[in-house]
Amino acid sequence: MKIDTQDMISSILESISRIDYIKPEEIPGIDLYMDQVTTFMEKKLQSSKRYETDKILTKTMINNYAKNDLLPPPLKKKYSKEHVLLLIFIYYFKGILSFNDIQSLLNPITEKYFQAQDSFSLEDVYREVFRLEKTQVEKLKDDLVDKYNTSSSTFCSAPEESREMLQRFAFICLLSFDVYVKKQLIEKLIDSEKALHEKPKK
Repeated sequence: MKIDTQDMISSILESISRIDYIKPEEIPGIDLYMDQVTTFMEKKLQSSKRYETDKILTKTMINNYAKNDLLPPPLKKKYSKEHVLLLIFIYYFKGILSFNDIQSLLNPITEKYFQAQDSFSLEDVYREVFRLEKTQVEKLKDDLVDKYNTSSSTFCSAPEESREMLQRFAFICLLSFDVYVKKQLIEKLIDSEKALHEKPKK
């Protein structure tokens, strides 16, 4: 079976154009039990699943996050809107970062803005971050097309029957290198941030 990479790219570009996020006003204004949280996340993020059988969030995951201080404990077994906002951040981070890195990244935000009494809240942080990400969609599409065109010009001297496969491999390598470099940068930024928050040893 031949893979039509160009059709695949067109489909991905179309999907990128439709990228959306869970808006704070879509999150129920009342506290939720765990089953209600997992159902809400499953419904809102199902388009991001690779396989139909994948789970967005499970009770075990939530319990694990709370047990390891990644998520503040629920109040009387109920989770607030802010809990859900943190779970959305965790969902996106866990595909590329280790548990410890997510802790280092989110804990200072949680400590300062979870149930904050001042005028700036965790919801404000969430809104600003996702507003920024929406502005990157067109740039992301252009970059994807550029990488695809670059990889399509490779392996010109390779045997014709292998050329398409090798060009697709080159495309994957280009994308992977991009992810690798950005992951390295993210980890260095997290390490720098962690060093700022660590108490100096006596």
